Amino acid sequence: MKYPFRISWGTEILPVLIVAGAVVLGIYFYAHFPDKVAGHWNFAGVVDRYTGRAEGAFGMPILLVIMYLLFLVLPVIDPKKERYEEFERYYRVFETAILSALLVIYLAMGLFNLGYPVNIGNVVSGCVGLLFIILGNFMGKIKNNWFVGIKTPWTLSSENVWNKTHRMGGRLFIIYGLVIMATPYLSFHAAGAIFIAGAGLTVLGTMGYSYWLFKQEQK
Repeated sequence: MKYPFRISWGTEILPVLIVAGAVVLGIYFYAHFPDKVAGHWNFAGVVDRYTGRAEGAFGMPILLVIMYLLFLVLPVIDPKKERYEEFERYYRVFETAILSALLVIYLAMGLFNLGYPVNIGNVVSGCVGLLFIILGNFMGKIKNNWFVGIKTPWTLSSENVWNKTHRMGGRLFIIYGLVIMATPYLSFHAAGAIFIAGAGLTVLGTMGYSYWLFKQEQK
């Protein structure tokens, strides 16, 4: 089956290094973690779930491997795979940004469980917020496909609705990213409320806007 764009060691070296780095860290962490490690933190930066050493060490590397394979497979199985060549550069930006954010969060979690004074709340908020800003900055470059981007019945039905929705959605992603980066400096309840409200407004805003655009186009 033909791949929709060029793929080689030159194009894959960075994501492969990110995934390989996570695997190497997993081996090191497994050798040095205690039997019980912190696995999840709440908005206040307090650990609210513990897990076993193996899960704590290898859970994220396994996730990164799966995600990397998905990024390889999705362009091949997408019914609109011919469109990927039009936004190959930005597809790779999305891939690298997502994998990098997860790697940094995993490293911070690992260091925390080794006893280093890492503020997980600041790291996670910073990484996720920056990720949303990066994705938002390039969102308008994504072309119509079934897997990447803002997929509603109306964006998938119209090229014009897709393009306009993604330009507007990109702005919302950037704003939401800035909000996420600010949550560590807010109270526990305020951070949680703003995080959930921002997610809801971003999702509902893009859906509603795409529906409105589609109705305007039908007229």
